[in-house]
Amino acid sequence: MISVVQRVSSARVEVDGQVAGAIGPGLLVLVCAEQGDTQAEGDKLLAKILKLRIFSDGQGKMNLSVQDVDGKGTPGGLLIVSQFTLAADVRGGNRPSFTGAAAPDDGRRLYEGFVAAARSQHGDVQTGIFAADMQVHLVNDGPVTIPLRMPPLQA
Repeated sequence: MISVVQRVSSARVEVDGQVAGAIGPGLLVLVCAEQGDTQAEGDKLLAKILKLRIFSDGQGKMNLSVQDVDGKGTPGGLLIVSQFTLAADVRGGNRPSFTGAAAPDDGRRLYEGFVAAARSQHGDVQTGIFAADMQVHLVNDGPVTIPLRMPPLQA
């Protein structure tokens, strides 16, 4: 699975002019299932995201995870948005190919499994709507943007 994680002061996703999900300080997580992915990749990706130390501690160092954004045990929000375009391949020209993305039914199953696991492990989880035309609004804090892939690319 591929993900782009952005540390945000706030973020929301709208569908047809209606807010589908919104968070304050936390992480906007764009996620894409690729062909051959299983729930195991999603579980590993979620574990990494929840423990990723990209929030500042009292000394201004990135030492805190989304589970403790203020250093006092207060968790931040997760806004999880499906985005198949993360699987884009532009090696063959200027028009992206998305053949590496999971088929829609598999992508939906893996996305919904990822969201369910996130909700069971973290308090504040909001989402977009799978396969919808979404408008994502965010205030990227830092900016801090981290690309993640499970399993990682081989060197």
